[in-house]
Amino acid sequence: MTLPSTAPLPAAQAVRVLVIPGLHDSGPGHWQTWLQRQYAGAVRVIQHDWTDPHLDDWADRIERTLARHPPQTEWIAVAHSFGCLALAHHLARRARAGTQGQEGGIRAALLAAPADPLKFGVANRLPTTGLGLPATLIGSENDPWMPLDRARGWAHQWGARFVNLGQAGHINTESGHGPWPLARFHVDHMVRDRQRLKRLTRAHPLEFGYAV
Repeated sequence: MTLPSTAPLPAAQAVRVLVIPGLHDSGPGHWQTWLQRQYAGAVRVIQHDWTDPHLDDWADRIERTLARHPPQTEWIAVAHSFGCLALAHHLARRARAGTQGQEGGIRAALLAAPADPLKFGVANRLPTTGLGLPATLIGSENDPWMPLDRARGWAHQWGARFVNLGQAGHINTESGHGPWPLARFHVDHMVRDRQRLKRLTRAHPLEFGYAV
């Protein structure tokens, strides 16, 4: 596998990166903070209270963050830990509202080391029939916040590609995940897939359900 360079992608890219941290935010040495610096125009979701993992409130903050930008903006979401659960809840609410297929919004997602919904009593509030977009979920064999089999199960329910990272802990600073080129590898592919689709849509609008 050839990993990408560490040069930031240009701000002119049509697809932007949305970073969604977990509990206590992602500090300066965390891979999410490193990844955010790799993409010009990347945006971080800032929670009102990083110590209170309230599913609705955290999903609301995702919605409010997106609302501060033009509605046609397309995003690749990069979530970690409880941020993965907030993202799944946000996407489910958007699907129920009938806005998931509209222009703009989150178009693909990387979910790294999601927290176990059973630990927070929110399993029955998360989608079980897919996220409605391409996604990759990365789990760990010794993650204290999510057993590997349950991580694989949630990946299946969310229609996400599953990657077993091995003995990687919670995939955070404590487990040695500062700069993490593999995360950028996945995000780069998602960004380029969306850019390619946008070019095809503009070139062949009728094939993609758009009038000229």
